[in-house]
Amino acid sequence: MKAYHDQHFLIDPRAVNRIADLAEVQDRKVLEIGPGNGALTRALLDRGARVHAIELDSILVEQLADRFSSEIATGQLVLQQGDATRCPIPPFEITVSNLPYSASSKITFRLLDAGFEVAVLMYQSEFAERMVAPAGTKDCGRLSIMVQTYAAVQTCFKLPPQAFSPRPQVNSTVVKIFPRPPIFPINDRRHYADVVRALFSHRRKTVRNGLKGSTGSMLSPVWVERALRELPEEILASRPEQLYLEDFATIANIP
Repeated sequence: MKAYHDQHFLIDPRAVNRIADLAEVQDRKVLEIGPGNGALTRALLDRGARVHAIELDSILVEQLADRFSSEIATGQLVLQQGDATRCPIPPFEITVSNLPYSASSKITFRLLDAGFEVAVLMYQSEFAERMVAPAGTKDCGRLSIMVQTYAAVQTCFKLPPQAFSPRPQVNSTVVKIFPRPPIFPINDRRHYADVVRALFSHRRKTVRNGLKGSTGSMLSPVWVERALRELPEEILASRPEQLYLEDFATIANIP
């Protein structure tokens, strides 16, 4: 089977049911990104979900429209053709999705910005491991910090390549994401995101040199000068992977 836009279709019915059972979806507004062949869509509809599915590929959209014509007619399923990294996303309560590997990061950040009760998402296992890597460890990165700032993440289970068609060359991991307010106050979410991105763009450098290297491109020169003057030496001399969530908040909250 051909892979559509980096999608690997879930064909193991036991895996489909395990994913669909990870959240209570009956009578809930459920967003599904990348429905593909509709296996997970079918499971969600069977459990009483009101599904809004976003699919990029026009051929798949046609196939899904034919397969689920009765559910579309009753309004239980809304099928939208679009790129989930940029198209409008409707209000939803829960998302259950097998995300395209290449777009996982962009879509995850969009979902966190949109807000939801719980997300059940499948990722490439390496991506999922980076997501749950604790702050202050060598494996943490921009993804780890941004997700863990605004959510708690629970690893559920792994799936082998044979659960998909075509088979990917890597294992996949299903996670649950529960949004929550930041543990440490953040004055400006957009500026916080810019600071985290800037520092991990220079992850091998100290915070001092990373901020200097981002001056003008990602961060305001006036703000960088003030941050370098006001931040404690302990933070300035550290590398981004050595910082904790509180440290990133401290840096970003410099007025």
